[in-house]
Amino acid sequence: MRGIVVVSAAALICLTGASGTAEAQPANKYAPSAMVLTFAQGDSIEDTVLRAATLSCTPTPQGTHRDPKAACAALNSTGGSFDRLLAAPQARRMCPMIYDPVTIAAVGVWQGSRVAWTHTFSNACVMSTAVSSSPVFAF
Repeated sequence: MRGIVVVSAAALICLTGASGTAEAQPANKYAPSAMVLTFAQGDSIEDTVLRAATLSCTPTPQGTHRDPKAACAALNSTGGSFDRLLAAPQARRMCPMIYDPVTIAAVGVWQGSRVAWTHTFSNACVMSTAVSSSPVFAF
């Protein structure tokens, strides 16, 4: 499945009556933080997408994510660094040594800056071990 995800923020414009002149409204005082999170089977996000969720953190947590409040809190705690949300492999968790790649991604905007982050794991077990402590990837 191939697709393009576009997330953008724009200032609101108010048109005044019959004169046809445009008047800009004050910009939102919050930098936008909205993205699409995806989980795909394969070594690229352009492969078969199995799950997807939207997450918006500004001004209030919302979206189709299962727990947007917890996900936004986790992202805020890392300053928006998705790599810091991944846990080191746990020594007690045994995963099969089968290469069946899965990829997670975040595309959109975090505090006004573009985000295009992906990470590929060798299989779903390795992924679940790495993301088990982060509510961001529980969608």
